[in-house]
Amino acid sequence: MRITLVLVCGVLASGCLATRDRGASDWTSRAQTYKAPTENRCAKLAGAPANNCNEAQYLAQIYVRKLSSGDEVCLEGGFGDAPTGACLGRAAVVDTATNRILLEIRNARPESKWFSHEQHQFWFEEGALVDLYLLEHGY
Repeated sequence: MRITLVLVCGVLASGCLATRDRGASDWTSRAQTYKAPTENRCAKLAGAPANNCNEAQYLAQIYVRKLSSGDEVCLEGGFGDAPTGACLGRAAVVDTATNRILLEIRNARPESKWFSHEQHQFWFEEGALVDLYLLEHGY
């Protein structure tokens, strides 16, 4: 009876140790999360610029929500556009969750802020990617 109890406890404990968060580079760490900003960029604008920003925000939300595993994105130098030669930091969608997208930095130029993070994974809240889209489109 005691041996069975010890075995059951051992199996349960080993299952708990093997569990890790998606996006972790190993079982002891978790991927960093980029949270959405608390303030909306478009709310600071007025008139035609605000209307243009709201339209860009709508397009960004559609773009971000359609991202799925395997998609490649330009994380710096053209987010929202297909990665081209002008892209400073390329990433791939590794996983998605409610309101979050896990990106893995695949290629970054030396002048990119992502250069030292190649092969690292980061969770981005949808709002953070929408804000990045607006920033890269001049809002």
